[in-house]
Amino acid sequence: MIENIEYNTARTKLIIPEYGRHIQKMVDYAVSIENKEERNKVAQAIIGVMGNLNPHLRDVPDFQHKLWDQIFIMSDFKLDVDSPYPRPVREVLEQRPDRLNYPQNHPKYRFYGNNIKKMIDVANSWEEGDLKQALKYTIANHMKKSYLNWNKDTVEDDVIFQHLNELSGGRINLAQLDEDLTNSSDLMRAKSKTNNRNNGKKNYRNNRNKKRY
Repeated sequence: MIENIEYNTARTKLIIPEYGRHIQKMVDYAVSIENKEERNKVAQAIIGVMGNLNPHLRDVPDFQHKLWDQIFIMSDFKLDVDSPYPRPVREVLEQRPDRLNYPQNHPKYRFYGNNIKKMIDVANSWEEGDLKQALKYTIANHMKKSYLNWNKDTVEDDVIFQHLNELSGGRINLAQLDEDLTNSSDLMRAKSKTNNRNNGKKNYRNNRNKKRY
């Protein structure tokens, strides 16, 4: 009996391991059948078994198409049966995807984040007016808050105005105006309140499931 034991290391590699060894053997058996009519019957039966393994996907569109593609893939494209769908092509499946062009942004002031630059670009695209002016100061206050989050210290408004002018390509210059930004202490206090509120919610959720005696 020990001589008949099969080890996984000695078995053929499973093409789609999710279906297991038995489904793979059924597909291999279907490939070995010489009569095409009999092969079609066996293939239909295998498709039924594969569908039973995923009953929650029966109502998903194109699920049957996916099963037929998988049975051809599991047969190493050797199964010759009549499929209700176009047969998959090995070259198409093995084709490597095109290389993605990741954005190579290396901003000078990384602590502001990429969203700040997008907001500045939007502000530059707007026409002059009260709404654009309000957006400029909103961006500047957000930059000041981001600066404080990373540097843990106070910062002068002139520094934020200088950075904003530089990031906007010289199109936004708030240093010429007399209006000041929100105080650093107020920005940090608002952050502390938000953190405390979030921590309180987390603690409340954690305490809900605790047993009380």
